Amino acid sequence: MAIFTHVTVGSNDLETSKKFYDAALGALGLKNLGPLGERGVMWGDSAPEFIVLKPANGQPATHANGGTIGFAAPNRKAVHAFHEAALANGGVCEGPPGPRTFTPTAYAAYVRDPFGNKICTYCFAAE
Repeated sequence: MAIFTHVTVGSNDLETSKKFYDAALGALGLKNLGPLGERGVMWGDSAPEFIVLKPANGQPATHANGGTIGFAAPNRKAVHAFHEAALANGGVCEGPPGPRTFTPTAYAAYVRDPFGNKICTYCFAAE
């Protein structure tokens, strides 16, 4: 059983976020599942698992200091595609694609979205 129903991050511009996440998450095979009313956009496979929202309290969206959301990549090629798509759509590199030392097969890339949210993708398959 999964431990999360979904994860959300805030945005001050849903169109910018939609473009960024359509590209970055699309590279991992995740689909834009459409709007969440007027406040958000949802991504996932068949159910919304990742949501970008305008804050309900009307205040500007901010990112978590020390927070990172990790997405599964099916292979190392997808890690590179995610990173390239993210950077081409307003993301900032926080760690280029490559091996990570905490396990023998960890391969990842880190970026910040246009609003400072830190996301990454990992592949643990030996390639």
